[in-house]
Amino acid sequence: MTSIPMPAAAPAAEPASPAPAGRIASVDLIRGAVMILMALDHVRVYSGVPPGGPAPGVFFTRWITHFAAPGFCFLAGTGAYLHRQKLGDKSALARYLVTRGAFLISLEFTLSRFSWTFNFDYHNYTEGNVLWAFGWCMILLAALIRLPVALIGALGVLVIAGHNLIDPHARELAQGLQGSPGAWLWQVLYFGGAFRIGGSGPQLVILYSIIPWVGVMAAGYGFGAIMRMERRRRHRLCLALGLGAVAAFLILRAGQIYGDPRPWRGGGTGGGAGGQMPALLAFLNATKYPASLLFLLMTLGPTIASIPLLERAHGRAAGWISVFGRVPLFYYLLHIPLIHLIAVLISLVRTPASTPWLFENHPLLMSPVPAGYTYSLPLLYLVTAIAVVLLYFPCHWFARLKATRRDPWLSYL
Repeated sequence: MTSIPMPAAAPAAEPASPAPAGRIASVDLIRGAVMILMALDHVRVYSGVPPGGPAPGVFFTRWITHFAAPGFCFLAGTGAYLHRQKLGDKSALARYLVTRGAFLISLEFTLSRFSWTFNFDYHNYTEGNVLWAFGWCMILLAALIRLPVALIGALGVLVIAGHNLIDPHARELAQGLQGSPGAWLWQVLYFGGAFRIGGSGPQLVILYSIIPWVGVMAAGYGFGAIMRMERRRRHRLCLALGLGAVAAFLILRAGQIYGDPRPWRGGGTGGGAGGQMPALLAFLNATKYPASLLFLLMTLGPTIASIPLLERAHGRAAGWISVFGRVPLFYYLLHIPLIHLIAVLISLVRTPASTPWLFENHPLLMSPVPAGYTYSLPLLYLVTAIAVVLLYFPCHWFARLKATRRDPWLSYL
């Protein structure tokens, strides 16, 4: 989500909307693809289609969107490292990360929360979603900035790899914390769930806990040093790291050795649909909340490995997708209210009696999907395509604005 300077490399062919000087085309392309996947997942929320299940079409509609949050967070860390090169001052970067993080948290509790719900029931529902978690991760990353880059990256990898050590004791620890004064802090850091601020204040519902996402962002910060390397070396390291992560996922998952609390052998239940899941789907059904080591290996591995290929991507489609990657936060703030509004309009035409459901506390505390409301998968994908096309025009305008002006406030969006 931070503007990214370009390392020395051969320029890419001109896309539909040319990338401004000083940007890494592959990073913008990945972030743009991530934004599109995010739209698909959030259309799914309002479509009534469950978050997974034994039906392959539903499962993979949800599974492909799992690449969004890890890529978003990891590249935010990379962007922070490259932004430091632009600022040339660790103290300036620390101040920027603290203020940017606080800005994201405030957006989560105000504009983002209203966009998800279209209601003002703040006392009973305030969510700790993506912006909340990534805002705190930026603030925590600011505290690490004076450490060597390699050490920050190593600490991030340690958090990602080590946090599942708690799995055998997670239930006992969670039960033991119930009712204790510090239980809310553990929910914020790891377990998630709902609690009332101060015991009787607004209810905060944590979807994205701080751990392991702070590790993902710190690892992405360390990865920024790789993105500054000479092209051939950078490509070798991206392939080695990305394919190594995929291999680690396959080995650890196949043997159920470590890295995810959810077993896969013999199938399993999945998502909100219930039922017995085929073995292949169960194998891929890694835990997202909190994101397990295997979930992150499964998603970040292919993302990193794709960088050498994407650096050679040309053409109009690559240019269109990259536009979203240049303004990811601007896109994020627009896409939720747009998707929500489209869902309301469709419901008024298609299932008018179900429309009040769309004004409940999405995406975490809404009631069951009304009978007859759920979209077909073709309708879900059609709505996503319409939303993405509509979002292109304001994002293209804002990307050009950021490329031609240097107002400090633009770096926050």
